[in-house]
Amino acid sequence: MKNYESTYALLVRSEEKNRSVLETVVCALLILSIVFSIWQFVQQPVRIPAAGLQGPPCVACTTTVADHPARS
Repeated sequence: MKNYESTYALLVRSEEKNRSVLETVVCALLILSIVFSIWQFVQQPVRIPAAGLQGPPCVACTTTVADHPARS
């Protein structure tokens, strides 16, 4: 006759129901906060300046007649 129980049986029998519900709620809140944080990061616009476009905003507007004398 066996008078001992397995470790798993002892854990299952001694499980607290309120703690289980609390752990479920905390885990759900943790997952929701992670999803919300990722969603905020995804919604932020990314502004990456293109390389080589740091010159004047309008190339045609900066030239004048005096800058380019007529060739004769």
